[in-house]
Amino acid sequence: MQNGNPEASILPSSRIHALFPPCYPRSAPVPFRLTSGFVLHRLKGYPHFMVRFTVLASGSKGNCTVVTGGNTRILVDAGLSCRELFRRMKLVDEDPSTLDAIIITHEHSDHVAGLAVTARKLGIPVYFTEATHRAWVRWLSPRKQMTYTQWLEQCRKQAAARMAEADAPSAEDCDPEEADITDLSIKGAEDPVVPEEQNGSKKRSDSPEKDPTALPSVQYFQAGKSIQIGDISVSPFTIPHDAADPVGFVFQTEGVRLAVATDLGYIPPNVKAQLKSLDLLLLESNHDLEMLRDGPYPWSVKQRVLSRVGHLSNEAAATYLEAEYDGQATYVILGHLSESNNLPELARISAERALNGRASLLANRLLLAMQHEPLATICF
Repeated sequence: MQNGNPEASILPSSRIHALFPPCYPRSAPVPFRLTSGFVLHRLKGYPHFMVRFTVLASGSKGNCTVVTGGNTRILVDAGLSCRELFRRMKLVDEDPSTLDAIIITHEHSDHVAGLAVTARKLGIPVYFTEATHRAWVRWLSPRKQMTYTQWLEQCRKQAAARMAEADAPSAEDCDPEEADITDLSIKGAEDPVVPEEQNGSKKRSDSPEKDPTALPSVQYFQAGKSIQIGDISVSPFTIPHDAADPVGFVFQTEGVRLAVATDLGYIPPNVKAQLKSLDLLLLESNHDLEMLRDGPYPWSVKQRVLSRVGHLSNEAAATYLEAEYDGQATYVILGHLSESNNLPELARISAERALNGRASLLANRLLLAMQHEPLATICF
């Protein structure tokens, strides 16, 4: 305060931002010299502590990202083990127990490896598309294998049954519901249904140890239809990838738009339309074309990666950033870098050339998300 005028002590906004960095760890107090006289900028004045985006892991061995807005924290994919996921959250001063939901892009193992254990441990709902959930359940469910002898015996029984049909009513006279009931009765003989106990809990055979797909709650969403999870609006959009129903996301909270667009073979018009007017873009830059062609993968895997339902190359990402990207994001994060067929330096150089002078203190700060360590939390 100067000459009794309280307004004379107010600093310009640029000076205030210099004094108060955009993100303090929640456990670390703000130094008193920065808060005295500016009660509004103390941590107690920000119970929600802004909007935060933290990439815990990105790559072919596991993908996890935490999106925070208001009172809501969403885990995007759970491709790490529960133990490793919790460890990395604590490294960036995030409390795993504060997670409110998990949302899944697609069912590949590098996105769902720790899903069931994490969801059960925290007791939080999981959001899928219905096709992704079904594919994940099939992937985890035990499969019955049949030997050649068993197959041959089955064929003999089927041939005998067809011969017996000569003396039985024709298929047109049969009630299809009866056939369904018969099939169910046979299946039930092999896999007996365990009745629920009087208190509503199931017997041990339905426990998570016996059912690896058990989740506290499952919520379905559809690509193209926005949903609300707490304080965060989520807009899922279809992406081209070799999965059941893969999606990317745009998260909007407190006026901030954050997009996750990885695991896509190319960038179709619907994805380009979603990636507009963003504050942060996490974009795939998976492989260098020459490294992939000369790399250790079998030719069939190389064809899959290079296909239009594979992964985005450095060159393809750079082409999008140069020709289609609107240049409005404060942060551009390159993610899902291959450890076998890419180098961080190659991905960075391709993107920097594409941005061609757009990078500044206010926009297009280029970052790389890595596989083995979390990216520093980005705050808005």
